[in-house]
Amino acid sequence: MSAPSKTSAARPPFKTVALVGRYSTAGIEGPLEELASCISRNGQDVVFERETAMATGLTGYPVLTPDEIGQQADVAVVLGGDGTLLGLARQLAGRDVPVIGVNHGRLGFMTDIPLEDVTTTLPEMLTGHYEQESRMLLESSVIRDDSVIFSALAFNDVVVNRSGISGMVELAVSVDGYFMYNQRSDGLIVSTPTGSTAYALAAGGPILHPTLSGLVLVPIAPHALSNRPIVLPHDAEVTIEVASARDVSVNFDMQSLASLLPGDRIVVRRSAKTVRLLHPVGYNYYATLRKKLHWHEYPTEDNRL
Repeated sequence: MSAPSKTSAARPPFKTVALVGRYSTAGIEGPLEELASCISRNGQDVVFERETAMATGLTGYPVLTPDEIGQQADVAVVLGGDGTLLGLARQLAGRDVPVIGVNHGRLGFMTDIPLEDVTTTLPEMLTGHYEQESRMLLESSVIRDDSVIFSALAFNDVVVNRSGISGMVELAVSVDGYFMYNQRSDGLIVSTPTGSTAYALAAGGPILHPTLSGLVLVPIAPHALSNRPIVLPHDAEVTIEVASARDVSVNFDMQSLASLLPGDRIVVRRSAKTVRLLHPVGYNYYATLRKKLHWHEYPTEDNRL
């Protein structure tokens, strides 16, 4: 299986544009309304995601659920942070509706269009001038007594970890049916390349280019320092069994959550579903890393390493 592709070319313009906002952010109504007006002036039809419209009180545009957006919209524009984009992307996974991210958050690895540039950048993209990437997702199931009790998709990562002030967890990890190790730690992260710059990076994992199609396992504060991160093939199936612990949970992109018991197994594999992300022409991942991770900053006389 080949790696996800990145392409850049002029294409037909989009007709129906769905707007999704991080509606918990104070004052987001103004930027959303301005964005809707900008899109309308550009000749596209605007629809609002239902929860966004209800929370902000914005009227005058049709309102759709995420499922209806997947059926009726040509593209979705997210105004918020990476978490807002992750939530929508999982709901649109497998649909032929690409996603554009406008940064109204803090870091913005995926919501890569600055809010101050949106009125000049977005119209060009909506008329067909953009670059696109196909990003992989994970699908995961929690198995208890041979029955699936929970399942979910993850764009960034699946994380098994201890809750509260409980002690270390002991996890038995297998890959493709082959036992790999028993690990005592605060938890274990199974990450996509997209998620390699999220929790996995904070836990000491490597950065994977998002067009790769592998998985990365990253222990969280392991008891044995020899438990190091490892990158697995794209078709690997990871099974994590809770050998012993209390107050253990598994979460998916830090949003969906399931409590675990000893003996529970979490099976993680690459999903057949993908998400298309659109970027402005000239987008460069290395420039994003340099900016977001402050690689362009050098020590000064007053701030030497």
